[in-house]
Amino acid sequence: MTGPAARPGGRPVSVVLAGGGTGGHIEPMLALADALRRRDPAPRITCLGTERGMETRLVPARGYDLRLIPPVPLPRRPTPDLLRVPGRVRRAVAETHALLTELAADVVVGFGGYVALPAYLAAKRAGVPVVVHEQNALPGLANRVGARVAARVAVTVPGTPLHRGEHVGMPLRSAITTLDRAATRPAARAQFGLDADRPTLLVFGGSQGAASLNRAAVAAADALTAAGVQVLHARGPKNTDVTVPPRPAGSAPYVVVDYLERMDLAYAAADLALCRSGAVTVAELSAVGLAAAFVPLPIGNGEQRRNALPVVEAGGGLLVDDADLSPAWIEATLVPLLTDPAALAGYAAHAAAAGVPDADERLADIVLEVATGDG
Repeated sequence: MTGPAARPGGRPVSVVLAGGGTGGHIEPMLALADALRRRDPAPRITCLGTERGMETRLVPARGYDLRLIPPVPLPRRPTPDLLRVPGRVRRAVAETHALLTELAADVVVGFGGYVALPAYLAAKRAGVPVVVHEQNALPGLANRVGARVAARVAVTVPGTPLHRGEHVGMPLRSAITTLDRAATRPAARAQFGLDADRPTLLVFGGSQGAASLNRAAVAAADALTAAGVQVLHARGPKNTDVTVPPRPAGSAPYVVVDYLERMDLAYAAADLALCRSGAVTVAELSAVGLAAAFVPLPIGNGEQRRNALPVVEAGGGLLVDDADLSPAWIEATLVPLLTDPAALAGYAAHAAAAGVPDADERLADIVLEVATGDG
């Protein structure tokens, strides 16, 4: 670790974090904030966000100061709204520049998205050094711009095409990085009403669920439970039509919940996950050593497939296209795996080997080195 998080004269280092918008930006930002707060002395931490993002709820709930700047969403295709973008950028950069001056910022750390872009430009104008963290295997526009002015660039996925990127991993919550799955498994399974000793499949599609995963898993319920495999399935809070009839007495349970507040317990309960391959999901699963069948989101620029590939190529998971996911595929591929303890153990070991559980501390070291002029 780096030395104390203080400037000459004893003033705490002032760190400004820009990662609002979606959970994929906010979660690593908050994990870094937690790692910085554990330093002695702790730096002053300020998060930037907009009034329309999830950060208005998540950042204060974690005990961090949140300052709001104007959002600068970029249209995905040419529209009359595109003509308003330069004016919005100028306004957001001006307001962010004033904030950086007020906060006496020593470093700006950006995680991409529409909050990070004005933060990078304002930092350059103010002469404040920048650290960029990219979560996905394919970087977005904001981080491609930020990387060109940054002192250091950290990436989650090896080989991410970003200027001067260094592999650091994904900063994750300590509840995930300190999880002992084996020790927590009995209590976790009891918490969800699962049997203590059955192989367990975890199905989830993010905070809102995923229709294709829901359909395939529910349709495969009989094949799974008949083979002795129990299921913990997070369907998404709006998907109340996703149900599974009660299993016969003595059968493996199939438990459907709207949402998983405690992902650490869900990971501890499971032997295998069936899920999307968002950057945070892939990083969490590998950090805890839980193998997965990844079903990349079939829209966008293919980043979810690229996110999962390093873990899959390391032998820590499977990859199936959304169009190919079916009850028959689950029965033919996942049931034999779930009922083979040796194969599951091998996948789990390879998943763990691909993980980076201390990425939050690694990134904190980089941030403080840059803030104090040592990086």
